[in-house]
Amino acid sequence: MPEYIWYAAYGSNLHAKRLAYYIEGGTPPGTEHTYPGFRDKTPPLKTRALTLRGTIYFAWESPVWTGGVGFYSPDHQRSDWPNSAAMHGYLLTTGQFSDLLTQEMYREPSKDIDLTEVLTYGRSQLGPGRYETLVLADELEGIPVLTFTSPWDVHTVELRCPSTRYLQMISTGLHESHKWSAGQIHDYLAARPGIHGEWAPDELAELIERALESSGAE
Repeated sequence: MPEYIWYAAYGSNLHAKRLAYYIEGGTPPGTEHTYPGFRDKTPPLKTRALTLRGTIYFAWESPVWTGGVGFYSPDHQRSDWPNSAAMHGYLLTTGQFSDLLTQEMYREPSKDIDLTEVLTYGRSQLGPGRYETLVLADELEGIPVLTFTSPWDVHTVELRCPSTRYLQMISTGLHESHKWSAGQIHDYLAARPGIHGEWAPDELAELIERALESSGAE
């Protein structure tokens, strides 16, 4: 196993403060779930903006966000879908990445997950859950870039529009990680499957502007 992993976050963990609940433990605002935290609570060694091939799409029905949430598809055959995915990279130890994935599956961190299959073949399905499929998305500085997503086929899954609250979270997360303007965030989100055609452009633009203003983003 490699000593370090770049974890590529594309949902609520675009926010470093949100990821901190996985690291340190605690209950994020607006949720009822308490995370136990990593066994090693050292902060990420590095962070950086990442842009990977593929797309982010929105599906499922989240009981927390009351709408669709983000998933990553590294490959698709739709010419009308974008082929770029904006993410926030966190440099974690392999043990920390294991603890993150374990908590995503609502389990208590106790041991390192065997990453041999995903590092060898580029993909590994650990279970049927919505975030139990590991993807080797890239390599950076000689270190694997890993993320997790659903096992669903992006071409057949039922897309679902995300809620205002979740879009606000994603918008401010994209600003935090990529330093994008409201206009850049709008252009990115408006093209994502599950949002495209579901949100009127002016309403989406207003939502993003309000989200950045309320977060104190400039």
